[in-house]
Amino acid sequence: MNILVSGADRGLGYGVTKLLLEQGHTVYAGKFLEAWRELDELKGIYGDKLQVVSLDVSDTDSVLQAKQIISHTIGYLDMIISNAGINGKSASEEPMRTNYEHMMHTYNVNSIGAVRLVENLIELMDRSEVKRLCFVSSEAGSITQAERKEMFSYCMSKAALNMYVKLIYNRLQDQGYSFRLYHPGWIRSYMSGHLSEEGYLSIEEAAELATDYFLSNDIDESKLILYGYDGEIFSY
Repeated sequence: MNILVSGADRGLGYGVTKLLLEQGHTVYAGKFLEAWRELDELKGIYGDKLQVVSLDVSDTDSVLQAKQIISHTIGYLDMIISNAGINGKSASEEPMRTNYEHMMHTYNVNSIGAVRLVENLIELMDRSEVKRLCFVSSEAGSITQAERKEMFSYCMSKAALNMYVKLIYNRLQDQGYSFRLYHPGWIRSYMSGHLSEEGYLSIEEAAELATDYFLSNDIDESKLILYGYDGEIFSY
């Protein structure tokens, strides 16, 4: 399959990209951090099976440039994995004093970034027999199961993402599209800007679980669920 992964520089996105390549898929890896070199190392191993594209999901021009690259190479996509995200936490924020500019940026990446990605790239899926849209969300976006008392920007942005996925599911499910809305768990990743020592899962463990779910065809497509890495199903 031809698969686009946003936020593929490091963390979960990188882990998923690496596994997809090992399984023989062609991957368009969205690169946001120019100084991060792991994708370039993978390119040396997998050659044309990996296409590294500059991709900032908060910037429409960047998404359109990525679309042009895909259109001029293999020409179509079977799957989009919307993974790019930030934790929305500002060091200057107090629990009840939100940094509004930072909140808007969090929405632009975590929520509108997914909208921007799908709306501009979905026509590249016309030739596909798979047509699968995958979204990395979070239990933090579940309104009915919310237990947190802070991280307003992150939680609200993921709730908005979940609503967007539900709306396009309602619109596209009967047109042959399949959907995966996924909570990857607490990963020892780079969401805070550096490799965290806290978390239930390593990047490799989280990537294997996520990749298996994204690729699985043994899922009831007649309803949309927010599926957790450990099998838990979350309400919106």
